[in-house]
Amino acid sequence: MKSVAIAIFPGVQALDVAGPIDVFSEANGFLPPEDQYEMTLLAAAPSALRASNGMTLVPDATFDATLAATPDKRARTFDLALVAGGPALPDAPPDPPLTAWLAGVASRCERYGSICTGAFALGHAGLLDERRVTTHWQHARQLADRFPRARVDFDRIYLRDERLVTSAGVTAGIDLSLALVAEDHGARAALAVAKRLVVFAQRQGGQSQFSPYLTAPADDRSPIAKVQAHVMANIRDKFTVRQLADVAGMSARNFARVFVQETNVTPHEFVERARLDTAKQMLESGDAPLKVVAWESGFGIADRMRATFAKRLGVTPMQYRERFRRKPSIEG
Repeated sequence: MKSVAIAIFPGVQALDVAGPIDVFSEANGFLPPEDQYEMTLLAAAPSALRASNGMTLVPDATFDATLAATPDKRARTFDLALVAGGPALPDAPPDPPLTAWLAGVASRCERYGSICTGAFALGHAGLLDERRVTTHWQHARQLADRFPRARVDFDRIYLRDERLVTSAGVTAGIDLSLALVAEDHGARAALAVAKRLVVFAQRQGGQSQFSPYLTAPADDRSPIAKVQAHVMANIRDKFTVRQLADVAGMSARNFARVFVQETNVTPHEFVERARLDTAKQMLESGDAPLKVVAWESGFGIADRMRATFAKRLGVTPMQYRERFRRKPSIEG
């Protein structure tokens, strides 16, 4: 069996825990007993704790219990050790028992890593130096600033750097876990699990975690939401800040300020990423020539589209199309 440990703590993101557990649990239904996953929830104390959504989680063991070595018992090892994320992790250091456990267990695991903002806990444990990592796109810049020796990839759903595996925000933990199942037992096993969970089985690690819809304002009737809808409906057009400000009925200066305030990206970045998202969908679902994809997504010419793919995803459009059609790869 393969042993999987997931570190939890008060305020943990419940889906960061439940997503991977469900993937490995469902995989067990397709695997012989000797190949199945054995899952353990670990925390600083044995008592129940509350996730950020109020859900109660009960650990199976404590960090200390798995690290402690006695004359008749060695410290426990795991094939995979993951730390889940939580809304507070980007701003507050995790409790010392968690970082001590991560630092101690990482060297003894076949694979270790994080889901979502759990990457911050890895950083505090000194495990991100000179490593390629990813996290939730809203916190990637903060992770890079907090741990400057980490090589933070702002856009990947998940990736692997030797034994270290990291995933982007929340549901990307499911994608990472499916990729791990594929790595352990083949793409057919991962596909069977994905079908059971009714999730996509082909989200590659190299896909962008950004979607223009993730930046939607809270009020879908706001001027900014009107601009976003206008861009998506007219993606082939060229846009200037002044033109978009006119759509919003605002001055250009005020529009640019309010747009960033409500979406966390500039108007230019939103348009570029909206074009990228449109191009990705076309590459994933069809065989249109690159010049057609570039025109339909608003890049105009293939060279400009290639430059954006290289900047945002680190691959060419053709490489993206080919990678998307291959079996899931954890390398990202």
